[in-house]
Amino acid sequence: MYGDENMKKITLKVGGMSCSACSNGLEKFLNKQEGIIEANVNLVMNNATIEYDENILNIEKIGELIKKGGFESLGIEDFRRENKKRNQLYKRIEIYILLVLSLLMMYISMGHMINLPVPNIINMETNPKNYCLILLILSLPSLYFGRDLLVSGYKNLINLMPNMDTLVSIGILSSMLFSIYETISVLLNNPLGNVYFESSVMIVFFIKIGRYIDNLSKTKTTEAIQDLMLLTPAYALVYKDGEIKNVTIDEINKGDIVVCKSGESIAVDGKITKGATTINESFITGESMPKSKGEGDDVIAGSINCDGYIEYEAVKIGKESTVSEIVRMVVEATNTKAPISRVADVVSKFFVLGVLIIALVGFVCYLIFTKNFSKAINVFVTVLVVACPCALGLATPIAMVVSNGKSAKNGILVKNNAVLEAFNKINTIVFDKTGTLTEGSLKIKEEHYLNGITKNEALQIIGSIENGSTHPIAKAISEVVSSNNITLLDVKNFTNVAGKGISGKINSDEILVGNLKLIEQYNIECSNTEKEIIDSVSSNGNTLLILVVNRKISAVLGAKDTVKESAKTMIKNAKSKKIELVMLTGDSANSANEIASQLGIDRVISNVLPTEKAAVIEKLKTNGKLVAMVGDGINDAPSLATADIGISISTASDIAINSADVVLMQDDLNKINTLYDISKKTIKIIKENLFWAFLYNICLIPIALGLLSSINIVINPMIASFAMMFSSLSVILNALRLR
Repeated sequence: MYGDENMKKITLKVGGMSCSACSNGLEKFLNKQEGIIEANVNLVMNNATIEYDENILNIEKIGELIKKGGFESLGIEDFRRENKKRNQLYKRIEIYILLVLSLLMMYISMGHMINLPVPNIINMETNPKNYCLILLILSLPSLYFGRDLLVSGYKNLINLMPNMDTLVSIGILSSMLFSIYETISVLLNNPLGNVYFESSVMIVFFIKIGRYIDNLSKTKTTEAIQDLMLLTPAYALVYKDGEIKNVTIDEINKGDIVVCKSGESIAVDGKITKGATTINESFITGESMPKSKGEGDDVIAGSINCDGYIEYEAVKIGKESTVSEIVRMVVEATNTKAPISRVADVVSKFFVLGVLIIALVGFVCYLIFTKNFSKAINVFVTVLVVACPCALGLATPIAMVVSNGKSAKNGILVKNNAVLEAFNKINTIVFDKTGTLTEGSLKIKEEHYLNGITKNEALQIIGSIENGSTHPIAKAISEVVSSNNITLLDVKNFTNVAGKGISGKINSDEILVGNLKLIEQYNIECSNTEKEIIDSVSSNGNTLLILVVNRKISAVLGAKDTVKESAKTMIKNAKSKKIELVMLTGDSANSANEIASQLGIDRVISNVLPTEKAAVIEKLKTNGKLVAMVGDGINDAPSLATADIGISISTASDIAINSADVVLMQDDLNKINTLYDISKKTIKIIKENLFWAFLYNICLIPIALGLLSSINIVINPMIASFAMMFSSLSVILNALRLR
């Protein structure tokens, strides 16, 4: 047991991780080391959070342990933006080189099969030595570019945890070693046998393409989290020693009084002590309407002060802020392991070791009973080549590549291959409301004109006084005014009443435009009829806009969000698949229930805070639900990451897009049903591919061992290689049926 007083936790950036085998292997290795209490390695963030006893270890020693585990410690993680363009360029260059090498080697080794002219100097029949040497030289760069695969495969093998990297590594090395053996034989003036250098290059080429795509997704996710950290301003005005001073955000302490003027961002979470305004918290709440705030109300770091001067007391700073909490939740959710285990990975634990044992037993038996080393080597290599896991390694990835391509053509970006495996098993879909099921912009839905004013007169006054305002309802008014070709009037004595509305003068008329709070502030009397109209418009889920001319209510308008047409079709189709539908929103119950009734969503969870959304998703998962979350706001990022599958749309915030597993490139929720169908077909193809891949190995390994030689059924490495290539080809062609 370690004493709590000696425990320390750090997060280190780790270099060299390229797949889940890397992160899992490093995590297990670190957790076995003395002094480390707990280590969690995050592949997406490329970091390791380590809790350790500082009496035994320090940062330098932990760095040495990481290096011993085969990776590199890059120092303490600080979430600063990294310049990864150079690394991405290097990866692209690797792929281009491997592509050129693959095409060149295929031409040299197989060009004669389709009557392509091959220079005599490297012709396999006329100059076999040159032929073997040039293929050997051309294949060497693939070993360098694929060194990460070989190292990962080796580490997992010696730790008795073989996986897909181990399978691929054996395939590469089997082809290379046998080909080198044959090359040496040719150089010793023996007849040309068979060399398979091109197989090694092709394997590395295809694996590198998949890794490159995965790395792009990881980079985007990391940058989105870093962007979120930049929402808060670098500087703020704070009362220090009786004076207002401009300080960095790190210099703000709890209890400090912070000044925020109109148009500025809130620096830290706090509570208003002076002033009133409207605050745009859409990046947190996802709602389009700014909220009125006054003394005693809370403000959130990163939100925008729309139109007033306020002073607020700093309550939560640094890692305690809402923004930092969202970042933490996204990172933790991203670190969650995929719930679906790949069949190939499970089988490979026994398959790889089994093949090696069979090959070695065959080698020893032939060496003992035939005394023929060449024959023993031939059997050993034949078993390895015929059992080469190329088809097994391609069975799932090739189907995923084709499915991703088909999804992309349908405007669906799938960033995690596990999504394609799991999506057709989804039984619950949770939707954010504003901007997801609705358009996210207000439209005038109800109009009442009173006390003798005409529609055009009222719209002319409202449009004139709202002109230039950034308030969402001003945009709705602007659209109506524009569609009716109304000319705007000059406004004098314009005054913004924070959180309530606007006052001004047009010609000789005193004008008020705003909500009920504005009417109450100016003590405007309402008749019973006017009260009924206001209550009716409000109860229908509308945002109120009241026009007062010379202290008389002249118009009552109601604005509300509109439902997306694609949402109706999508929900109808989802219901036909017996999928449970849930609306999860921070909006009011009245507004949420009205939208839900229009769409046919039976379950509504409203008035939910951002941090509570993820908790709701987690509860659904705990109850055995496989949950997909559809959202578009920054506030949805934790719940998107927490859900089994997160779905966002291309018009969403960057953090929502990059926290999601799926991005709909068009604002069309029907694409969710398209993805469901693609997922279902993909699973079928993967199962067929795995069946054929295993069938080849099960049938041909006994033949490779010579067990059927008594009935003249034998194979050599050349035939084994052909069978291996045919098995891979069948898997590829089967996957192409997805198109």
